[in-house]
Amino acid sequence: MPAAEILRWLLILLLSILLAVVSVSDIRDRRIPNWTVLAVAALFVPWIFAGTQVSVLSSLEAALICFAISCGLYAFRTLGAGDSKLLTVTALFAGMPRLLYFLVLVALAGGAIALVSLLARPARAAVMFHMRGKGDFGRGVPYGVAIAIAAVVILLFPQNKLI
Repeated sequence: MPAAEILRWLLILLLSILLAVVSVSDIRDRRIPNWTVLAVAALFVPWIFAGTQVSVLSSLEAALICFAISCGLYAFRTLGAGDSKLLTVTALFAGMPRLLYFLVLVALAGGAIALVSLLARPARAAVMFHMRGKGDFGRGVPYGVAIAIAAVVILLFPQNKLI
């Protein structure tokens, strides 16, 4: 196995571990530690040299687009600041060619998590639906988990062979 391939799999493993830490923290505390976001960003540097066919310019464009989108969502209180930062740095690994695929996966995973949350508390969900979304459903959706799932899928299936 070539050294670049070994490096690629090692980086996928390290990134998966970091994203698992992010997910646990987001589920438990609804907070994404800044050190995990910085560590994910730092892993992008060796990722460039792992022969992943993602150009630096393409990755920076994808991150800038995600930053703009997530800042808008943060302004409307739809997404938290940690989620915004995590989405931006994980978009580096997707690059422009897979950005739409990545964002669709984030949306699908977030929708699935929201559905599970509604099904887990049916009485509260019924009140929320009756109030047409005006009530408080609690702590919200841990979108860091959805971002982590999408990032791992992007890394494990780089040629969009999942769908």
